[in-house]
Amino acid sequence: MKKFRQFLSAIAIASMVAASLAGCGGGDTKTTEAGTAGTTEAAGNEAAADTGDAETFLIGGIGPLTGAAASYGTSVKQGAEIAIKEVNEAGGVKVGDKTYKFALEFADDEATEDKATQAYNSLMDKGINAVMGGVTSGACMAIVDQTYADGILQITPSGSADGCIANDNAFRICFSDQAQGVAMADYAVDILGLKKIAVIYNAADEYSTGLQAAFEEEVKAKGAEIVASEAFQTNDVEFNTQLTKIKGTDADAIYVPAYYQDVTYITKQAADMGIDVQFIGSDGWDGVLDTVTDKSTVEGCIFSSPFCATVDDARVQNFVKAYQDAYKATPDQFAADAYDTVYTFKAAMEKAGTIESADLIAAMPEISVDGLTGEGMTFEAAGSAVKAVKFVEVKDGAYKYTDN
Repeated sequence: MKKFRQFLSAIAIASMVAASLAGCGGGDTKTTEAGTAGTTEAAGNEAAADTGDAETFLIGGIGPLTGAAASYGTSVKQGAEIAIKEVNEAGGVKVGDKTYKFALEFADDEATEDKATQAYNSLMDKGINAVMGGVTSGACMAIVDQTYADGILQITPSGSADGCIANDNAFRICFSDQAQGVAMADYAVDILGLKKIAVIYNAADEYSTGLQAAFEEEVKAKGAEIVASEAFQTNDVEFNTQLTKIKGTDADAIYVPAYYQDVTYITKQAADMGIDVQFIGSDGWDGVLDTVTDKSTVEGCIFSSPFCATVDDARVQNFVKAYQDAYKATPDQFAADAYDTVYTFKAAMEKAGTIESADLIAAMPEISVDGLTGEGMTFEAAGSAVKAVKFVEVKDGAYKYTDN
């Protein structure tokens, strides 16, 4: 049992009083649909705009805005800004007899544990009402016990390691490592018909090792074979040793549960070595087309992802247009996860009927959100989002959802 249940018990009486005074939501599951994101104006300066007569609900965002993982934090920040502008322009969030508009205060954690702690403390000093982050698993886990101790609702858009939701106040939008690793193993064996699979993973990264373990266990359980499991370390750029070992096997595929920077090097060096097998990967691959110098090196690769900017869906395309208009870039899954995070805060506020942290936390397992990354997305009390895993293929130099 996660520790925050003790915290909830300790404040149960105060919570009930606060809820009754604020007009707590009814017993039915609350469903919130992410809006159309149909703005064409830059959203960056609007996230902390004047809220007029409305109260302010301040979201504290934590993620890398500088360093090697800056693209992830930037996407999260900008995706949240699109949603915040949209919610505010639609009139805000009605909570009891009050109306709240969102504001965002985002702090750079450089994807490191010590910076994440500093960022969180600086945001708490500014009086945030909830935490969006961290963006990377290591940074997220660095603050999860602090957010628990402070009793504040924490939703990570993209922290997939188990430790990111260690306490009852912590939830996530993205897939868990376990769910994503198992789903890709099932897809590889059952749909792609792969029987002999090699793995290259980052032994120093919780995200990569979590996926690797879940994937390998499921592949073996389904009667297929892991013919090689080769590790590397963070910041490695030379993968010839691992690829040479794999080339000496009869692998018909290589699974790389890693971020797109690593994938860029691995796929290029594999092509240079004449390795011509199916590459499969995880949601960290999203963005790889922007970093490869030759798109043919990732042509046909398949990875799990909750979002694809080319899908024929009105809400997705409206979000893509708003993002492109605001930032002159195409949004990735990190931006979409953050967009859905904002709407999840909105749904929790509406369900709770108050912005008291304990009530928001208690409301999380009772809401449903029709987001960009999942229809009817719900949340387990343990913190994971419940939604289907989807698969994206690089086809003709672009991202496409697979037909299967």
